[in-house]
Amino acid sequence: MKRNNINKKNLIILSAFSAAFLVIAMMSANFEKKNNKVVFLNIPEDAIESMDAGLANTAQEDDEYVSDDDYAADDYVYDHGHEEVSETVTVSAKEATAVPQRTVFTVTEYETPVTKYTSDTVNVRNGAGTDYDKVGKLKWGSNVSVTGETDNGWYEVSYNDSVAFVKGDYMVDDLPGIPYVFVGDSRTVQLKMAVGTSDKVYIAKVGEGYNYFRDTALPEISGYAGSGTRMIINFGVNDLANASKYIKLVNNNIDSWINAGMTVYYAAVTPVGNCPTVTNAQIEAFNQKLQEELDPRITWIDGYSYLQQTGFNTPDGLHYSADTYRNLYSYYMSVINGQ
Repeated sequence: MKRNNINKKNLIILSAFSAAFLVIAMMSANFEKKNNKVVFLNIPEDAIESMDAGLANTAQEDDEYVSDDDYAADDYVYDHGHEEVSETVTVSAKEATAVPQRTVFTVTEYETPVTKYTSDTVNVRNGAGTDYDKVGKLKWGSNVSVTGETDNGWYEVSYNDSVAFVKGDYMVDDLPGIPYVFVGDSRTVQLKMAVGTSDKVYIAKVGEGYNYFRDTALPEISGYAGSGTRMIINFGVNDLANASKYIKLVNNNIDSWINAGMTVYYAAVTPVGNCPTVTNAQIEAFNQKLQEELDPRITWIDGYSYLQQTGFNTPDGLHYSADTYRNLYSYYMSVINGQ
């Protein structure tokens, strides 16, 4: 009888101990101690399930995932000796499953670096994908030492004594033709002042027209022609009566420009404000004649209608403010890049 009482007592003590242990275990599940700092986590059940699934998937993924060590949240303190801090952090299901991803790629290294050139202004990144961070830029025509290529269309390059990556679409074997050649009068000169000269050449002079185009600009154009070069011509505001001459000159040279790799655009003469020497009616007649009679391989850029619709600022009735030139340039690029 006494033995039975002892066994019952032991069972009671054991049950009490188990209950206490269960309480401690449940409390332990709600906090985590990290080097002298305690962080309590209030995580919804559905978030926990999602986290479990996410961790299972992460274990099977490649190096595009960044390790947990690289992701240490600012809420955690890893240095010993700090005063113990207790705080509550609530983690949503969406946050709990967010795992940054990076493009996975393989690099085939070259035995010897090769030289390539940038065909446009291009970003340099620390990985072969647009989801990697930018570390710099290369201007058009930059001489680049290429050390390898990836299986997803990028080149591994040497950049500022470090390894970096450039998208293959913007790398060519030979020095390319200049991307943009602007040919025109004073409006083209002021466009240059507003948007700069990176990856662009300007053949233009204040107050000029047809004779300058024929005698000076035309011989210079061939020196900049190359594969991928886009030429934007914008003459006429100073000599609107010469529409037929412009048409003949451009049409007579379109074959040689195309054969040299150029794409040719004629930008409409744009509107004037209160100008004593030119009217918009005259400009419209000039534009219409050129648009109808220029070779169909020449793309027309209707900057006249664009500025009439969006508005423009002109301090002297003929030329524009820097902001208007920049807007006009953006419109030109939208037409060129939209083809």
